[in-house]
Amino acid sequence: MQRHRESQTLPIVIAGAGPVGCCAALYLAQQGFSVTLLEAEPELPMDLRASTFHPPTLDLLDRVGLTERLIPQGLVVREYQFRERSTGTSARFNLSHLRGETDYPYRLQCEQYKMTREVVKLLGSHANVRFMSRTKVIGFRELNDGVRVLTFDGKQETVLNASFLIGCDGANSRIRQASATPFPGLTYPELFLVVSTDFPFEDHFHGLSWVNYVSDPEEWCVMLKTPEVWRVQFPTPVSATPEHLLSDEYIQGRLKRLCPHGSPYSIRHRTLYRVHQRVADSYRPGRRVVLAGDSAHVNNPLGGMGMNGGIHDAFNLCEKLVDVRNDQIELDVALDLYDAQRRQICIDVIQRQTIRNKQLLEGSNKAVQLERQRVLMDAASDPARQKAHLMESSMINCLRHSYAIGLPS
Repeated sequence: MQRHRESQTLPIVIAGAGPVGCCAALYLAQQGFSVTLLEAEPELPMDLRASTFHPPTLDLLDRVGLTERLIPQGLVVREYQFRERSTGTSARFNLSHLRGETDYPYRLQCEQYKMTREVVKLLGSHANVRFMSRTKVIGFRELNDGVRVLTFDGKQETVLNASFLIGCDGANSRIRQASATPFPGLTYPELFLVVSTDFPFEDHFHGLSWVNYVSDPEEWCVMLKTPEVWRVQFPTPVSATPEHLLSDEYIQGRLKRLCPHGSPYSIRHRTLYRVHQRVADSYRPGRRVVLAGDSAHVNNPLGGMGMNGGIHDAFNLCEKLVDVRNDQIELDVALDLYDAQRRQICIDVIQRQTIRNKQLLEGSNKAVQLERQRVLMDAASDPARQKAHLMESSMINCLRHSYAIGLPS
């Protein structure tokens, strides 16, 4: 045990200052660990992909003092809906049904970069934290009591000595690749296009919620409101070139089909990206090396489960590292349990649910689409069924069930 105690004088190195890496760094810093947080970019990425914080995620973030900082910067969403474009019908789900299950019975629409910036501000008050930008992990070597982490800052390589290495360095994780951990799954053939505009869609659609999943046999879409803009996500034709899909002509055409408008739309932001459904074969590729967030799993963004699931990874993992330090559980038992809990829940729930979310919106058979809409509307009309749906879609059940995996029955 003395050897373990000595290893704790070394910092925990976290690769990637996205939402997952930042949450892990803040949690561990508040628990008294020495932390080195690495970010490959010169500044914190202003990533606009993820903007949804689910109720149980807000509960977790409250434990580290983040929720109260994010709410004023976001948009509180108490209802979301599934809309069927051809008929104009909508199935409305009210998150107030979750009262008593969470302290935050709503979704918060708040861009993820706002959270990472708040975390770095808070980390500045911790003497036990070192934040290094322009620094990425390019390899590692495990020792008996720690990890030697090879980093590169664009000019020279440096070796950092760490007690643990946490890979939060994204879907193309160098840590996962360096460990030769397989990342099986699939890549969707179509690209996803996200367009941000300040056009007031709420003035043109009756009863529009701040979050809307819009089905259509010809072209489904997702409409999300943030404090500054509407974000609209479309699938794109497989045969089209990226240059065409990002052109003003194509984007204006998609928006004007969604909501006819005489003047050109003001486009604030446009992004085109591939979407995957993949889960690493192990979240623990080494004895003291672990993966979390997109480094360990990626899924389509429908339902907002990717970033939220990654934040849940971070809290689960950090809780176990605290227990290891406090001699409440053996290292190998703790990290094997983390791997079992978070990987299994990702396979059984998050991957399955996000694939189903896509299936609910797409499909060329109008009769099938209308039947799916009827089922959703029936569920929304019954309080018990609506709450059951919300417990799943908000990830409350997902988070709770993960902690039961691998424990004695």
